[in-house]
Amino acid sequence: MAELGRYNRLRVVKRTDIGIFLDGAQFGEILLPRRYLDDSMQPGDEVEVFLYNDSEDRVVATTLQPKAQAGECAYLKVVSTGKFGAFLDWGLPKDLLVPFSEQHKPMQNGYSYTVFLFVDAATQRIAASTKLENHLSLDGSGFKPRQAVDLLIYGKSDLGFKAVVNGTHLGQLYDNETFSRLHYGERVKGYVKQLRVDGRIDLMLQLPSHLERDGLSDAIVEHLQQNEGTSDLTDKSPPDDIYRTFGVSKASYKKALGQLYKQRRITIGKHRITLL
Repeated sequence: MAELGRYNRLRVVKRTDIGIFLDGAQFGEILLPRRYLDDSMQPGDEVEVFLYNDSEDRVVATTLQPKAQAGECAYLKVVSTGKFGAFLDWGLPKDLLVPFSEQHKPMQNGYSYTVFLFVDAATQRIAASTKLENHLSLDGSGFKPRQAVDLLIYGKSDLGFKAVVNGTHLGQLYDNETFSRLHYGERVKGYVKQLRVDGRIDLMLQLPSHLERDGLSDAIVEHLQQNEGTSDLTDKSPPDDIYRTFGVSKASYKKALGQLYKQRRITIGKHRITLL
């Protein structure tokens, strides 16, 4: 079954002057226009494509990569507004519509917003929504305190910042526990602080220091095990490289390395660390 708004691996049915036609299952034959072709694509081959609606609402294929696919959130810029809603740049020739009914408040041209992409069941068109609470879960019963999570900052409340958690849930960060400047659309690593009585998720950006060191030590060992026992992230590595990999400061990383070294679980060289 082919999925609209997502990547699909489809079989080439025939090659023509205007492009190749793919077996789109319930959608019938789907055109991949000539400008996306290469000579290797022949009937019987399978190709990886993204399916979306063209300007005439036909299902078409592309090898371009959109900034997000259906079922995901993304921080996208409004490029125009009209009588149907706001249109976002999502990296494809046809801009992405946010209908008025899916806008918390009227969206403005030139501004960026965090949206959820979905396929409208009634129209079978790909659309987006700023009403994240209608598409993502507020029930965090599947999460555990101190669990590491990926966050997308999307809004502000009286208590602090609101975040998308692992792309599927919504959670809350508190101003008095947020010690770094956050921006809408920013992706950061965080942790589940607690689950409220109503099941909602409270978040934090850092674990208490002793828990962070223990959890970070385990993460470093796992990273080494996945990379044949070595890593070029040492206590001399740039802070940005460390943060991209582990989501912690260089100071926290150095402390965790020191703990592992004292436990004789690693050796620390000038250019690499090695698992013992």
